[in-house]
Amino acid sequence: MSTDQLSDVELAITGMTCASCANRIERKLNKLDGVTATVNYATEKAKVSYPGTVSTDDLLRTVEAAGYAARLPAPPSAEVPDGAPERDPLLQRLVVSAVLSVPVVLLAMVPAWQFDFWQWASLALAAPVVVWGALPFHRAAWTNLRHGATTMDTLVSVGVLAAFGWSLWALFLGTAGEPGMTHPFRITVERTDGSGNIYLEAAAGVTTFLLAGRWLEHRSKRRAGAALRALLELGAREAAVIRDGVETRVPVDQLAVGDTFVVRPGEKVATDGVVVEGSSAVDASMLTGESVPVEVGVGDDVVGGCVNAGGRLVVRATRVGADTQLAQMARLVEDAQNGKAEVQRLADRVSGVFVPVVIALSVATLGFWLGAGGGATAAFTAAVSVLIIACPCALGLATPTALMVGTGRGAQLGILIKGPEVLESTRRVDTIVLDKTGTVTTGDMTVQSVVVAEGESEDDVCRLAAALESASEHPVARAIAAHVPASEDARRPGTGVSAAPRPQVPGVEGFTNREGLGVEGVVDGHAVVVGRPQLLADWSQPLPDALADAVDRAQAEGLTAVAVGWDGRARGVIAVGDTVKPTSAEAVRRLRELGLTPVLVTGDNERAARHVAAQVGIDDVVADVMPADKVAEVRRLQAAGKVVAMAGDGVNDAAALAQADLGLAMGTGTDVAIEASDLTLVRGDLLVAVDAIQLARRTLAVIRGNLFWAFAYNVAALPLAAAGLLNPMLAGAAMAFSSVFVVTNSLRLRGFRSSVA
Repeated sequence: MSTDQLSDVELAITGMTCASCANRIERKLNKLDGVTATVNYATEKAKVSYPGTVSTDDLLRTVEAAGYAARLPAPPSAEVPDGAPERDPLLQRLVVSAVLSVPVVLLAMVPAWQFDFWQWASLALAAPVVVWGALPFHRAAWTNLRHGATTMDTLVSVGVLAAFGWSLWALFLGTAGEPGMTHPFRITVERTDGSGNIYLEAAAGVTTFLLAGRWLEHRSKRRAGAALRALLELGAREAAVIRDGVETRVPVDQLAVGDTFVVRPGEKVATDGVVVEGSSAVDASMLTGESVPVEVGVGDDVVGGCVNAGGRLVVRATRVGADTQLAQMARLVEDAQNGKAEVQRLADRVSGVFVPVVIALSVATLGFWLGAGGGATAAFTAAVSVLIIACPCALGLATPTALMVGTGRGAQLGILIKGPEVLESTRRVDTIVLDKTGTVTTGDMTVQSVVVAEGESEDDVCRLAAALESASEHPVARAIAAHVPASEDARRPGTGVSAAPRPQVPGVEGFTNREGLGVEGVVDGHAVVVGRPQLLADWSQPLPDALADAVDRAQAEGLTAVAVGWDGRARGVIAVGDTVKPTSAEAVRRLRELGLTPVLVTGDNERAARHVAAQVGIDDVVADVMPADKVAEVRRLQAAGKVVAMAGDGVNDAAALAQADLGLAMGTGTDVAIEASDLTLVRGDLLVAVDAIQLARRTLAVIRGNLFWAFAYNVAALPLAAAGLLNPMLAGAAMAFSSVFVVTNSLRLRGFRSSVA
């Protein structure tokens, strides 16, 4: 079947509880003739290509037959308006369960508080938690059972129902419901028929702890689509379209190819097009990531979403809607998220083996005691005790507590970690791709050097250039204009004496902006020209050899060289460009110590990229790349067997951040980059990336340790349960001790120290 007969659709999937659910839906969809599907557990979406012989109803029925729910994308009008409160049913379930569970656990663990009929009060409080609070686990367990699979949800559901069911039997048919019944604080190993034992605190407590873990996971998962929303919001909302010679403001979605529209200084370009009138400097950092603006004039292409930093432009639309580069970047981000390998929860992987073993052991225990003549009551007591002790209270705390403490400590250090799956990635990362502008460098245009002709004063060159450039909105002009006030308070190197104050920037007369070349005007009676060397040549002011060499050096270092002349002579050259962050070189060295190989990837030219790489100690450089090329570079490294981290700050980095195994966004960057990343470095300091990776690896190690001990305690208690020796206080103490151990182990992360001075 030819690919041109295929249609694409994106389904919203609900009901998935782990990565194995996504795999199950994917297999079911791919069994349909001609269908190709990928299901992403993180975004809860399925991207499906299907032939004309298959309808969307067939796809929806297939997902539902697998035990899940699916729906087609909602039209824009059906979307929740901005600012509307979003209801979180999982949070409501957690809060109600926690409020009801706390007194149940306290009554069970503190014998002095066990008043008459306390057991019935515990039942009234625990029942809603077990039935309603644990409903997501019961549903998932039922779905998994229908497909012959077991996960963490199966373990929770079976354990909770076993504990609750046995408590009901003991209360109504046993001796546990009698007035004055208490659970004394006596830890002994003795055989019992279980008729006086209730396990309501286990049923309610485990449910609440695991709901907390599920909510934390759900909260991070909901952010998966935020990068796309933030990216699309970068575009202009309206356009000033010229129709019949009159400007009319219309929504961007009403633009058509061939329409002409006006872009005034400071406005966003509405859509991709070509300039038909005017000239200006356009801030294309959204696309290229580079802080140097792009000069455009008649016949030049402009990209929707870029900001007009200079004059008035009239643009003819060439691409609209889904065909624009901004829309294509959004698709890059989405494709990268969908293609990202999901890391299954650690608890699911362990319980995939643990649950069947526990159930088999419970059945074997029942059979053994019945066969050995121990009596039906003792046999069922031992069998159910196996299920109860296998439902680990500590397991519910293992990941949430470590994640809570780790993320809390990270926030203190300026590191935001989005979820447990992020931690798994940091352990294996061996390559880090670094964006240049805003990540390794500051991303701000500043004056780097000033070279003057023989006999000229640097003060005069800077003062007259700043006076003329202060009338321009060009980013390079703003950098030069800002340089003079900054230098007035300078001190002479090596002394504590302030340099002589420079005079105030004088006024400008006859200011003229020469399209794409520079500016002219009269300052203090001098006819001043500032701009490209070509502009000075037009005024018969050729650069002497010393200044021409300064221009060549600046361009070799990736800087913008601005020539300054007045009264018929070239007087100096001001080099403007980005600055390497002071901590970048140290950060690269420490990243290497962590076993990571750094690669510099930038949209800037090769010479500028090599110059920056040499300053910070990076050998591998990939320059002159567009956003799609950054994604391709990350994929190339991944195809070569590398586990790749990506650090960036711009919109143009978002897709690569999503594609990478670990995305690190500078907190000083764009919202799109932050939303597409896994870790956010609030301070925008690359050295914090070292702390982020170390903290994430430490947190993952604690989670693994917690999971090991959570299971170890239960495994150790299983023989006692199978032997019918599980005293309720012993079970409670084991659960309490394992929980305290897990929490204490997690609290060790509070002692993590930053490597940043």
